Amino acid sequence: MLTVTAPDGVPEVREGDDLAALLLPVVDLADGDIVVVTSKVVSKAEGRVVDGDREEWITAETVRSVARRGATRIVRNRLGLTMAAAGVDASNVARGAVVLLPLDPDASAARLRAAIAERTGRNVGVIVTDTAGRAWREGQTDIAVGAAGVVVLESFEGRLDEHGNELAVTAPAVADEIASVAELAQGKLGGRPFAVVRGRADLVLDPGDDGPGAGALIRPDGGDLFGYGAREAVLRALVRHPADAAPFGAPVTSDELVELLTWFGVDARAAGDVVRCAGDQPELIEILAFVHGWTVDPVPDGTDLRLSVVSP
Repeated sequence: MLTVTAPDGVPEVREGDDLAALLLPVVDLADGDIVVVTSKVVSKAEGRVVDGDREEWITAETVRSVARRGATRIVRNRLGLTMAAAGVDASNVARGAVVLLPLDPDASAARLRAAIAERTGRNVGVIVTDTAGRAWREGQTDIAVGAAGVVVLESFEGRLDEHGNELAVTAPAVADEIASVAELAQGKLGGRPFAVVRGRADLVLDPGDDGPGAGALIRPDGGDLFGYGAREAVLRALVRHPADAAPFGAPVTSDELVELLTWFGVDARAAGDVVRCAGDQPELIEILAFVHGWTVDPVPDGTDLRLSVVSP
């Protein structure tokens, strides 16, 4: 049976506060429990509340802009997370100040886990959460942005269902699922920054093993198929700045590139690890090559174009 408890009675968290000291008086922990804590109180305790303009802080926390519609900015932030406003939050904080995400949420989770173990002898997992939207779906849900001592991806690779079919979903993001169920108990306005999830001790790692952390849930740049918004992808392809190539993903094969060029009416042919094609549409060919991980090389005879895979 899975139970989730989000205790009342936690005071306002301020810089320098000891989160374990705030948590332990209001919970009764057991081995195998998973402690869930919001990133906001972690940030407050770690001094990540800053003064200044929210838009300027969003820019400062942004590594790459993914999409923008009006005032809404979806960005990839310094932690590798793709989320609205880079995770910069102006709620539940004094006017004129904003809360930034922890510098290293996995490390924050590990410190809290170690403090709990030292003071109680209990072996628990810890998950640090934040709220994020989802592509194609309205509303938001909580996700794991930091984790220690807990499995974040539960592997089902190679398992069969009762009919002998191999399971298609091989790695449920259990850390995100735990973050979401904890938020149901915590609520957004309940003043309950902690939750304890009990009933999945199988997900808690051995003492001293903090695991890969929530960072393991982040796909590498270019690995998520949606490196830019729909409009932004077109603009980036037209500009073709080398720094923008990675979010378009891994290069296609020479045969796949020939198929794409042919679909656009380009006379193209593969020759091993290069592609040669007629040079009468150079702009189009350069765009198609760029977004598929290839580049156009100069050819001395000036008639055909030679395309080769971009080196990693």
